[in-house]
Amino acid sequence: MAKALLGYVGGPDPRVLAEMRRLQQRVQDLESELVRIQAENDALSAAVARHGDSLLDGIDVSKAEPALT
Repeated sequence: MAKALLGYVGGPDPRVLAEMRRLQQRVQDLESELVRIQAENDALSAAVARHGDSLLDGIDVSKAEPALT
């Protein structure tokens, strides 16, 4: 049973290890991106709190294009 869990040669498969390293790196990259986006969101929220509606005053809604067509 243990051989079936570890592989037929006995030991971890190098392909599985490589895939696990790749996935761990991807998770780290996504976590870093999440921290960056959260910081950006916090900065934007702080700007809106400081300036209130004045940020939206410059937007001409009649000329705005829809986000989805």
